[in-house]
Amino acid sequence: MIPIRLQEYGVGIFQAALTKSALKKALKKQYVTVNGEIATSATFINGGECIRLSILEEVSPKKKLIFPLKVLFEDEYLAVIHKPAGIMVSGNSFKTIANALDQNLKRSNLPDATAPKPVHRLDFATTGILLVGKTSSSIRVLNKMFENKEIKKIYYAITIGEMNSQGEIISDIDGKDSKSTYTLCESVLSERFGKLNLVQLEPETGRRHQLRKHLSNIGNPILGDKEYGIENLILNGKGLYLHAYSLRFNHPFTQDEVYIKDELPKSFKKIFIQIE
Repeated sequence: MIPIRLQEYGVGIFQAALTKSALKKALKKQYVTVNGEIATSATFINGGECIRLSILEEVSPKKKLIFPLKVLFEDEYLAVIHKPAGIMVSGNSFKTIANALDQNLKRSNLPDATAPKPVHRLDFATTGILLVGKTSSSIRVLNKMFENKEIKKIYYAITIGEMNSQGEIISDIDGKDSKSTYTLCESVLSERFGKLNLVQLEPETGRRHQLRKHLSNIGNPILGDKEYGIENLILNGKGLYLHAYSLRFNHPFTQDEVYIKDELPKSFKKIFIQIE
């Protein structure tokens, strides 16, 4: 074989560099080797050589979500944050609380540190307190504690209509038993809604939309609930008046009692002026 420049010989032999100009670019970027040596436009082929094209995969940097969160508590094992309305806790969307945790929390120094992960859910429109695990063991243990009902959650809601001073709501949701208790804290008269109530809620199970469904079932839907509200009493554009107020549990690693509150939103205080 008469010696020939690789730049001429190699045209068309590589799927990733089929043209002369593409091969020239590959040579310039040092993607081509002959017998293990980096080839150039001056390299000649005599016959019998091993010619290899290796194009490095360009990995674009992972897009980061810039979304500041209010951190209510944090240690090496877990964190508690405030979830604002209008964002999913997790899921396929880019804008989720889960994707914002890394930038808002300190990396744990423990051996099983991992990407922080929410260990329960709040609805898109619900505000309030959210528990997050920062290590593999804490995520596992906190999930188990929720399963075993060892974490006590208290919510507040503003509901519509006449209500008893307290009650227990039991129903079937998606084929599973569900139970919530409520206590009426205060009521105010409303020209549009008749009566609005500040209600403390304790879910004893954790079914999807449980509190919203339960209150709707007894005829006292949550103010701003477009899905389970009464059609002519839907409040548009003001959000859902449901707030995850507090968490109480024994810290699974330090054994200290953890009791954290997330104050009620300003929208609640506009209706019930006396609340702190």
